[in-house]
Amino acid sequence: MAILVTGSAGRIGSRVVDLLLAAGHAVTGFDLRGSGRREAGYREIVGAFDDREAAREAVKDARQILHLGAFMSWLACDADKLFRANVDGTRVLLEEAAKVRAGRIVFASSGEVYPENVPDYLPVDEDHPLKPRSAYGLSKQVGEEIVRFTERSAGIPATILRFSHTQDASELLDETSFFSGPRFFLHPKIRQQEGFGNAMAVAALKAIDDGVPALVLSRNESGRPFRMHITDTRDMVEGILLALESEKAAGRTYNLGATAPVDFAQALPAMARATGLPLKTVDLPGSGVFYETSNARIRAELGFAPQWTIERMIAEAAAARAARAKAA
Repeated sequence: MAILVTGSAGRIGSRVVDLLLAAGHAVTGFDLRGSGRREAGYREIVGAFDDREAAREAVKDARQILHLGAFMSWLACDADKLFRANVDGTRVLLEEAAKVRAGRIVFASSGEVYPENVPDYLPVDEDHPLKPRSAYGLSKQVGEEIVRFTERSAGIPATILRFSHTQDASELLDETSFFSGPRFFLHPKIRQQEGFGNAMAVAALKAIDDGVPALVLSRNESGRPFRMHITDTRDMVEGILLALESEKAAGRTYNLGATAPVDFAQALPAMARATGLPLKTVDLPGSGVFYETSNARIRAELGFAPQWTIERMIAEAAAARAARAKAA
C-alpha cells in the first residue's frame, strides 16, 4: 500500500518509515530536509508543506497519509513560520489529498491543544475543553479543525493523535539535546531562559550555579516539583501504527503517550545517581509544569500498551551517556 509520511526525516517519522518499509509498503517521505534514504520502495519529496507543487507531488498515489511533520517553536519571533508550516501547510496538503481521494488521514496533534498546566480537571482526557496557551498549541488546534473539515467535505476518514512530549531515551542525559538539555541540566537551562527573556528565572538559576555542571530539579514558586509526560519514541511509533491499521480509529481522537507522568522529584535523583552529577533544586516563578494526561481511550480501543517507563529510559540514557564519554 502506498503511504505518505510527512516529517519523514524527524525523530518519529523516520522510525515510522523504517517499519512501513520493512512491512513491504511503498512509502513517500515529505520533509523540509532530505533523509538520504535510498531503499527500494521509498521516494522522497523535499519541500515545505505549504508549497502546493511539492504537496501535490507528495500525495500522488498515496492511499494513506500520516501527517506527522510540524514546525515546533515557542519563540514569539517564530510565529509566522509556525502558522505557515502547521496551519497553511496542513491546509494545502489536505486540499491536495482530497483531490486524489486519499483513503485515510492520521494527524499528529499535540497535548498543547489543552491548557496542560492550568487544566479544568486531571487527568486530562480527550473530552477536556481545548484552550491552548501557546502559539504552537493554537496552530495544532487549527490543524485539527482542518483535518475534521477535510473528513466532512471530502469523505476521508481521519484519526487525530494528540502527542505527548516525546524523547529518544538516549537524549535524556545529553546536555546538548534540544529538549532534555534545558529541561534537566543547569547550564543549558540558564541559556534557554536567557533566550526566552525570563529574567527572574535566570536570576533564580544563577543563584544556585557554582560553575560546576549539574542537573537541576525544577519546582514552581510554591516548591511543587514539575511533573509532565515524557514518552519514548518507540512507544509513540507503536501508537501511530495502531491508529493507521485499525478501522476502529477512523473518526476518533486519542491522547497518545505514556500512561504515567514523570515526577521530577523522583526522576532527577535517579538521573543524578546514573550520571554522578550534583543535583541542584530551584524554585522558579509561576505555577510551573504540572499535568497528567489520560491515555485510557487508546489503550482500551486500540490495545496500545506503552513499554518504556521512565526508569527504563533513564537506564538506557545512562548507557548511551557512558558510550559517548568513552568515544570522546
